[in-house]
Amino acid sequence: MIFQNLGLNAPILKALEEQGYVKPSPIQEKAIPPALAGRDVLGCAQTGTGKTCAFAAPILQRLEAKPGLKRPIRALILTPTRELAIQIGESFEAYGKYVKLRHTVIFGGVGQNPQVEALKRGVDILVATPGRLMDLHDQGFISLGSLEIFVLDEADRMLDMGFIHDVRKILKWLPQKKQTLFFSATMPPEITDLVNSLLKDPVKVAVDPISSPVEVIRQSVYLVDKGNKTHLLAHLMGEKRVKNALVFTRTKHGANKVARDLAKAGISAAAIHGNKSQTARQQALADFKAGRIRCLVATDIAARGLDIEELSHVFNYNLPEVPETYVHRIGRTGRAGRRGEAIAFCDFGEKPLLKDIERLIGKNVPLVEDHPFPMRVFEAPKRDKNGKIINEEDQEARQAARELRRAREEARKAAEQAGLEAARAEQTSGSKKKRRRKKKNAEPSDPVTLRPSAPGVEAEDAFDPLPSSASKRAARPGALMDTGDAMPDTDFYRPNPLDSDVIMDATARLLAPRRSLLSGILPKGTEKPRKQEKKKQPDSQAARVKKARAEDAKLARPGKASQQTKSEKQTAAKARPKKAEPAPQPSRGKGASRSQRRDRRMPPEPPRKNQPKDSTEQASLMKPYYLDIDR
Repeated sequence: MIFQNLGLNAPILKALEEQGYVKPSPIQEKAIPPALAGRDVLGCAQTGTGKTCAFAAPILQRLEAKPGLKRPIRALILTPTRELAIQIGESFEAYGKYVKLRHTVIFGGVGQNPQVEALKRGVDILVATPGRLMDLHDQGFISLGSLEIFVLDEADRMLDMGFIHDVRKILKWLPQKKQTLFFSATMPPEITDLVNSLLKDPVKVAVDPISSPVEVIRQSVYLVDKGNKTHLLAHLMGEKRVKNALVFTRTKHGANKVARDLAKAGISAAAIHGNKSQTARQQALADFKAGRIRCLVATDIAARGLDIEELSHVFNYNLPEVPETYVHRIGRTGRAGRRGEAIAFCDFGEKPLLKDIERLIGKNVPLVEDHPFPMRVFEAPKRDKNGKIINEEDQEARQAARELRRAREEARKAAEQAGLEAARAEQTSGSKKKRRRKKKNAEPSDPVTLRPSAPGVEAEDAFDPLPSSASKRAARPGALMDTGDAMPDTDFYRPNPLDSDVIMDATARLLAPRRSLLSGILPKGTEKPRKQEKKKQPDSQAARVKKARAEDAKLARPGKASQQTKSEKQTAAKARPKKAEPAPQPSRGKGASRSQRRDRRMPPEPPRKNQPKDSTEQASLMKPYYLDIDR
């Protein structure tokens, strides 16, 4: 059987020939014809048997026959790992070299912008991991309404990595009418239920016993204590002259530790696992394929999808707890019919796991006893209260993870504290600068206030600027009080009634027209409208002034005041406006300004009978003002 007999067209056959494909593998020979016919396919085969070509070639040929103008997503390949997604994308690029179809690969761990740009340009075939596919779909960048072909690769690995619920969610986004290609190395009950709900009248393709290792791989197991596994690994790397080796550990912490120990022993090594960035993982894998490093230490995340040509050895540093995982691990070597060697290390606590593996593959793994680090510890493994074996390496990994989280938390708190201190310092410096700027702006425009003049000091000397900040601290009685920045400066001294400005102010108020004077001090609501006042008092302004002057003159002569008749007194009382009650004066609060306090001072009342006359009421002082008013 050759590829020309499978029904593939010329462009795809030409690309396969350039890749060195001459004779199809058993899975390719049985899966390609029904896939080309549009039927659902259930393929069960171990890793490294050419499953990618078994579904990639039929997809390329079927989509090329019905090209689309807008290029919606017409084929979706869902894979569990980033590495496998990248390799499937490379296979589509190689097989579809002469086919005018676009494809792209999306996965997590890297920025999404380049992937989004590729999706916006339009793609026919999309290779994706579940997490990034769901993320971009929820953002509205992916639409699967035009999907024609769906491929679920490594379905059992999806189950092991906890993606089965994500897969069920993604299946709800797909159209009911589509072709489904399902590939898995094992068929646990959960996968069987998924197959029954997803596939319609599938063609079942099974090659080799499910979960059986490749016969060409030479297997062996070494009984060794936990503490000597790294030493034995370094010894075998030198003794067997290993060209390149893939080492599998149970935990991420263990992978880092083994890589460091091998580097100390003079063996170039690198670690890849889920905590590594995608860039670091791809760089380590590229260095390993290029031969720059001899040993690649990985967790089970790399058990699927790593396609390394001519991989000579696979080391199981820790035996897996799931027997099927052992098959996936050793399947990285002996690919495409080549020979390979798989070596397992087993300590006393891992002997039950070794029995499970031998039960799965149906034969015993050859035991190698002649080595420099034989097992010397034969203690039963510790178990917890539930009877589960306590793995010391897992405890070390959890402790290392806790320490890493603690260090990150301390670094985060230190950064937050530093940021708070920097913000507080900046705020303090800003407030200081603001206060200095405020004081600087206030100094040239300090108000001029009136202070009581000392004896022997002229009135002009009483007007001087406010004291400086230094003198404000020790303020003398009668000076301004420094209340700080929280409130304005407040004047607490009582003005001297003998000051010149006070006398002038009182005189001006006394000589002003009575009606305007009284209207200014009457409380709100007590003044009558001006129209009513005009009706009751039709006299002119000059007449009212003359009456007031005559009345004041009579009051100034106490001898004649007693000679006034009763009618004259009644006439004078009617002519004189009614005296209103003085408006209640507000308390002198801190917020009252100097001008407001000056306006609240009541004008001096006219002297009553038999009272000593004030000098401000002498006729010699009042006469010029009254003459001016008469004019």
